[in-house]
Amino acid sequence: MDSTTAPSRLRSVDLMRGLVCVLMAIDHVRVYSGIPAGGPTAGIFFTRWITHFVAPGFAFFAGTGAFFLGRKLGDPGKLARFLLTRGLLLVALEMTLMRFAWSFSVGTRFALAGVIWMLGWCMVLLGLVVRWKPKTIGWTGVGIVALQQLFGVVPRVVPEGMRQGFGYFWNFIYPAPTDPWEAINVLYVIVPWIGVMMAGYGFGLLLQRDDAGRQKSLLRIGWGMTAAFLVLGTVAVLVRGSAGEEGGGNDGPQPPFIIQLLNQQKYPASQLFLLMTLGPLIALLPAAERWKGWWADALTTIGRVPMFYYIAHLFVIHVLSIFAMLAFFGAFNPDWFATAPYTGVPRMFRWSLPQLYLVYVIALVILYPMCKWYATVKFTKPKAWMRYI
Repeated sequence: MDSTTAPSRLRSVDLMRGLVCVLMAIDHVRVYSGIPAGGPTAGIFFTRWITHFVAPGFAFFAGTGAFFLGRKLGDPGKLARFLLTRGLLLVALEMTLMRFAWSFSVGTRFALAGVIWMLGWCMVLLGLVVRWKPKTIGWTGVGIVALQQLFGVVPRVVPEGMRQGFGYFWNFIYPAPTDPWEAINVLYVIVPWIGVMMAGYGFGLLLQRDDAGRQKSLLRIGWGMTAAFLVLGTVAVLVRGSAGEEGGGNDGPQPPFIIQLLNQQKYPASQLFLLMTLGPLIALLPAAERWKGWWADALTTIGRVPMFYYIAHLFVIHVLSIFAMLAFFGAFNPDWFATAPYTGVPRMFRWSLPQLYLVYVIALVILYPMCKWYATVKFTKPKAWMRYI
């Protein structure tokens, strides 16, 4: 079944996945531009902020996709084996092909546990529980997100002599109060993201409802989460502001209220961060079922092959960034990108925002026909390995 004949509820999930894929490219172009994440200007802040919807969207809708794949396979054992093998493949790709795509270096000692690493291990863990009832999986995921700080307590109860060694492992699960393992940089811990993926799996039950019931539930949940973020986030900003004034804290002026409200913790993703991002994504799903036109078809096509897009987009953006450096400044040093996504671009070679968005648009123009070709092949003349990419 292709994107034009799939049920509207499933097409909307593909469309939203395509949307977060397109947003993701903004941040990765920013990486190679040398522009820092967030501040100091509103333009730079919102260039980074809009991409915060990406990781939650990937993890949540990966869980939803697993739910519908399980319904299609009709066998929890087959689904578990698929999630295990695909998850381990993603972990391997993060450490090898993705590492090369970021740096174009095979000799780098810099290793990153990034979003693909996180998604891979979360798929493995989800595969262990797919025999549970979907409602149980979903609510367990919500519980993990809501109570995630409890995972930070675990290393504190480990005997002191074992704490540092245990911390090396636990830093992959949740930040531990120990020195990190220097061999690998952990950008995305497993908690709370496994909770997000499990919640997305249970969310599939809602998408099975009839049109009226489904859309009513999605709007209620999505806008309810968004409203909860606005209320709780406002309270948090006011409390922090009062504490700062009483303690005589910050020397400089406070950022505007809207910046403080939207500047939520992503590493690890706080409850407010996830309310801020997942709420609007869920609320938009009913509208996405009705979106038509070339742009909706393009997003849906990309959303049907998100892993292919991810692999391709890093290579495309990296190559374009090298040519952009040469075009904008007449100079390029491979060392600037050697530890990407943490780049070392000198200030004098950093791009302006218009230059960043120019390269971003060019990247999308290149990536879309690649995704359209791969989606056509994958769903008309599939090979066995295409199930995993």
